[in-house]
Amino acid sequence: MEYKDYYKILGVDKGASQGDIKKAYRKLAKKYHPDANPDNKRAEEKFKSINEAYEVLGDEGKRKKYDQFGSGYDFQNGMNFDPSQFGFGGFNHSTNGANGDFSDFFNMIFGNDGFDLGSMFGRGGHHRGNTKGQDIEAEINVSIKEAYEGSKKTINLKTQGGNKSLSIKIPKGILPGKKIKLKGQGHKGMGGPNGDLYLKINFNEKSKFTLKGLDLYTHVDLSPWEAALGCEAIIETLDGKIKVKIPPNMQADGKIKIPKKGYKDRTGNGGDLYIKTRVVNPKNLTEEEIKLYEKLRDISKFNPRS
Repeated sequence: MEYKDYYKILGVDKGASQGDIKKAYRKLAKKYHPDANPDNKRAEEKFKSINEAYEVLGDEGKRKKYDQFGSGYDFQNGMNFDPSQFGFGGFNHSTNGANGDFSDFFNMIFGNDGFDLGSMFGRGGHHRGNTKGQDIEAEINVSIKEAYEGSKKTINLKTQGGNKSLSIKIPKGILPGKKIKLKGQGHKGMGGPNGDLYLKINFNEKSKFTLKGLDLYTHVDLSPWEAALGCEAIIETLDGKIKVKIPPNMQADGKIKIPKKGYKDRTGNGGDLYIKTRVVNPKNLTEEEIKLYEKLRDISKFNPRS
């Protein structure tokens, strides 16, 4: 049987007031009314769905009953489900006080033998079904350093029961794209266990490091004279700061390799650290610096364009 998401049909939130629901219904009913859409079967079906949705959501009693049925299950509009798994054994539209103007889904809930919340959840020893809840997938963003060292993060999830906060342990050495399983943190089961939550790991783009495989890439800024003469620079790694010797005649976009200073995965395999050089010219020169540059220009035979 097809599940009807009446809120989606009317285009309103689940917390919408009766006034908002009525306003949305009138707008849609006017748009899809048969008089405005002669010989349009699609508009006619849409009009029926709108009327059915308002029949439920516009009535406080029906709305409450509908919400009770939908809570705890990850139903989506148009999804097919087996009514027998929800306490409707042998449902037949002709024997359920069916209203021909509405769908089987409507008649299943609001017909003469519509659903009973107690039997649906097995009260009084009358339990129907024993189904595990649906698994959930979500994503979490962490820094490369947080993943490298292992860390704890708190996430907020919007679930069927409302918002909930979870403390997550990020395993040391986990790689982007991998998933963390949190057992029982998915959707509620019907008599069976809850589903699980799978969190996909993403690395933040804003970082001093770029990860390629297990190799890390970072950069160091050099003045023109440092690039020409060489120098020592303090470089940040995932294990702390180190002093790196920059060789003379370093070009822009040069690369310095530091072995075994890359990323280490959960099995202990590690990569290297690559430092790319960037030559940065000073924005403001003193008179003395200008004279030195002019002297260098006059005596140097170097032509970068030749």
